[in-house]
Amino acid sequence: MQLKPESIRTVFMGTPEFALDTLQGLIDFGLNMVGVYTQPDRPKGRGKKLAAPPVKELAQKYEIPVFQPQKLREPAVVEELKSLQPDLIVVVAYGQILPKAVLEIPQHGCINVHASLLPKYRGAAPINKAIVDGETETGVTTMYMDVGLDTGDMLIKRSCAIGENETAGQLHDRLAVLGREAMEETLKRICDGTLVAEKQDDELTCYASMMKKEDGLIDWNRPATTIHNLARGLDPWPGAYTHLDGEVLKISVTRVEQEISGKPGEIVAADKTGVRVACAEGGLVIDGLQLPGKKRLAAVNFLSGKPLFTGTILS
Repeated sequence: MQLKPESIRTVFMGTPEFALDTLQGLIDFGLNMVGVYTQPDRPKGRGKKLAAPPVKELAQKYEIPVFQPQKLREPAVVEELKSLQPDLIVVVAYGQILPKAVLEIPQHGCINVHASLLPKYRGAAPINKAIVDGETETGVTTMYMDVGLDTGDMLIKRSCAIGENETAGQLHDRLAVLGREAMEETLKRICDGTLVAEKQDDELTCYASMMKKEDGLIDWNRPATTIHNLARGLDPWPGAYTHLDGEVLKISVTRVEQEISGKPGEIVAADKTGVRVACAEGGLVIDGLQLPGKKRLAAVNFLSGKPLFTGTILS
């Protein structure tokens, strides 16, 4: 039997910009959106004024009821969700774990859009980790949620190539669009009764835990390609960094030049085309540099304010 989108009472759970494309896709698909759950407003910027999550702003634009519980697992919160009588819950980067009591509510299940080709890169930072590991392909997977972490049965996959100089921020934006496409295909198959689930092979999995600032510390005794992957995988956050004269120096906008040679961490040249640093194998050309409390600058602008001399060792 063909289901009509407007007959499917749907709750969306998501918080950051990455979730916006999928939420817009649900709205455009014509689902009956009965509620949006997102994280509470947080202090933002120097003034620490409360700012609404991007998902809340989009939901309010379409006059969809917004719920912002501190803890989804609170019994009163679960009861409130039940009262919405959702047939389907869609989750994209919500930021809270869904308890079993919530997973059991909708007849069409809780479906998550995850930014990797599962079972690879389960966890909080699949986009970053795929780049740091030097992967050349990634994608998104829609999946039924269960009590495990990204362990549920897979539904629809969409894959894409990773550019050799592409950053996590750039890939994030492309995968957000891909997530919408994968979810739309999932919805079509729910409506026409052809959605098929596939179990994950746990032996093929790897985990992408949340990135921390200290993950960005560069070891120049590694190959240039490894350091390049770290720099772009941690751009824009938390950022790759080294030390210059005892100060933290963040680096970004890098590329590999295998012809560069010198001691690991040695600046072998610095001009408007970039700062060239030797690594254990090959070297790195850096065109984005940032000192504490300063803006990120292109090499040509950075060097006009702070010259970098050949032979200086970054540590």
